[in-house]
Amino acid sequence: MAYTLPELGYAYDALEPHFDAQTMEIHHSKHHQAYVNNANAALEGLPAELVEMCPGQLVSNLDKIPAEKRGVLRNNAGGHANHSLFWKGLKKGTTLQGALKDAIERDFGSVDAFKAEFEKAAATRFGSGWAWLVLTAEGKLAVVSTANQDNPLMGKEVAGCEGFPLLGLDVWEHAYYLKFQNRRPDYIKEFWNVVNWDFVAERFEQKTAHCNCAK
Repeated sequence: MAYTLPELGYAYDALEPHFDAQTMEIHHSKHHQAYVNNANAALEGLPAELVEMCPGQLVSNLDKIPAEKRGVLRNNAGGHANHSLFWKGLKKGTTLQGALKDAIERDFGSVDAFKAEFEKAAATRFGSGWAWLVLTAEGKLAVVSTANQDNPLMGKEVAGCEGFPLLGLDVWEHAYYLKFQNRRPDYIKEFWNVVNWDFVAERFEQKTAHCNCAK
C-alpha cells in the first residue's frame, strides 16, 4: 500500500492573491511528492503492519519502526501527513463559527487572542517547522509548534508537544519564499484569508463527538 500524492481538490491558483499559484504548484507537486517518494522507499521491507498504516498512524508509532529507518520515516511520513492535512485546511471564503468558535473563545478568551497566539507560534519557530491548533487529551484547544516535519501525533517525547491536529501552518521557507521572501509574518497574516474553517470545524466536531479527547 504505497503512499500517493493526494489531489488538492482545487486549482493551484485557487488561493490567489493570498497564496500564489507558482508556490502552490511547486510545494504540492515537488516538495510533497518528494516526501511521498522518500517515505515509500523507506517502507520497503518493513512488516505489513507498518506498511499498511496511514501516515498519521505511522508517525504515532515511531517506536515500532526499526531504528535505522525511524529518522527517515519521521521526516518523510511526517511530511506526507502534515502536508495532506495542510492542503485540506486551505480554502477561500469560509467563516469560523459554531462549536469550534465557541471552543476557541472558551479556551483562548477570544478569536483575536487565539490568532495572536497562533501567529506567535508560527513566527517564532526557529528554522523550519509548523504551527498547530490541536485538541488535547483533556478536550481543550491549544496552540503548539513543531520542528521540521514533526507532528503533535508523535507525542511530547518526540515532537515536544502532543494533541490531535486540527489545523496546521507550514512555516518552511518553501511554503512562502517566492511570494514573501523573508517576510514570514506577512505570510502568516495571509493564512487567515485561506483557512478552510469548514474543514477544521468538521474535524473538531468529529473528534469531540467520538471521545471528547485527543487520545
